[in-house]
Amino acid sequence: MTDDELEEIRRKKLNELRNTGEAGSNDGSEPARASEPISVDGKPELTDTAAEHDVLLVDFYADWCGPCQMLEPVVETIAAETAATVAKVDVDANQQLAAEYGVRGVPTLLLFADGEPVERLVGMQDEAQLRSVIEEYA
Repeated sequence: MTDDELEEIRRKKLNELRNTGEAGSNDGSEPARASEPISVDGKPELTDTAAEHDVLLVDFYADWCGPCQMLEPVVETIAAETAATVAKVDVDANQQLAAEYGVRGVPTLLLFADGEPVERLVGMQDEAQLRSVIEEYA
């Protein structure tokens, strides 16, 4: 399978996730909100995802990162229980994207509101802190 074929499959799957009932109700008044983190690969996909959701929390992570693994259940809870959509970006697979957003260490969380980055949190965060930051923009 070529990289182009894999990219096409990823895009189709992301669109399916965005358009399914599992992603939240979508009566046209607001974009669907995923109840699970969405994997994002590349700047165009991140830009589109940020534009489609009022509040987007982006988790820049690495599989080998211990604090990232500890943060994963917190991020999943935030995705399921808050107004924010959560996206995950693997910094090893998306080094250029991470560099464009000034990610120098993982985990780094960026909060987007109305398509623009508004908050940056670096390192392990507790659930209450993340909920507080999201509520400011939700």
